[in-house]
Amino acid sequence: MTRLAAPIILAAFAVSACATTSGGAPLADASNVALGQKAYADGPIIQPVEVIEDSRCPMNARCVWAGRVRVKMLWFRGNGDKQPFEVTLGESTPIADGSITLESVRPDKVTNVELKPEDYRFAFRFAGGL
Repeated sequence: MTRLAAPIILAAFAVSACATTSGGAPLADASNVALGQKAYADGPIIQPVEVIEDSRCPMNARCVWAGRVRVKMLWFRGNGDKQPFEVTLGESTPIADGSITLESVRPDKVTNVELKPEDYRFAFRFAGGL
């Protein structure tokens, strides 16, 4: 009976290890990220959480000010902590050992069309420090 116990226990550990390591989907790169989606930004793992402001000038209008986009973010640190931060389109924000820039926001804003949170896609670039 004890001869069978060891192989059964080893098989159980092997199966449980496979179940825990193969369940996660690979992270998206940071070039096409939706709200709520985690992405790998050439170093840090980030997640856009909420559009705080989208005052961009609609592409089919004339505006005095181009407007801006601000996004509430999470940075998933190596120790498992989530650190909130905010990014503004076109500006670099210090994070980790460098800075992250929100490079683009899609789709373009258009008059008489209200963007829903699920419509947004973001592109980020991380410039590492050390």
